[in-house]
Amino acid sequence: MMSPPASSTPADGRGPRAALVFALTAERLSIWYEHGQWPTEAQGASLAADWLSRTRRSLPLAQRRHLSDLSDKLARQIAGSLSREAGLYTTHEMMEALDPQHESELSQSLMAECERLLDAEAAADSGSGPAQP
Repeated sequence: MMSPPASSTPADGRGPRAALVFALTAERLSIWYEHGQWPTEAQGASLAADWLSRTRRSLPLAQRRHLSDLSDKLARQIAGSLSREAGLYTTHEMMEALDPQHESELSQSLMAECERLLDAEAAADSGSGPAQP
């Protein structure tokens, strides 16, 4: 079986970056609830590379690591704020939502949270530069 040509597009837009944070958060929560441990930084970067490869996108390693770190913080926040049963349900919904044909209000609200994280970060970055007249 031949592989399709290896063309990839940058995932530097807000949508693909939010989708990556969402997917990594779902994967991290799944690993947490299945094995009781959080993926390492290297495992997170590997998960990011796998997702980017499947979606035919690319990001530099530094950005993959950064988005992986954001997903780690979000996953820990979610796990820390929910009961085990609610966490398992949330994780299931997120994993199901990795299929573009699956939609749920919970997944949509979590995707919006991923977008908010990126927007807040962009606002903080733009606020750290020189003041504009």
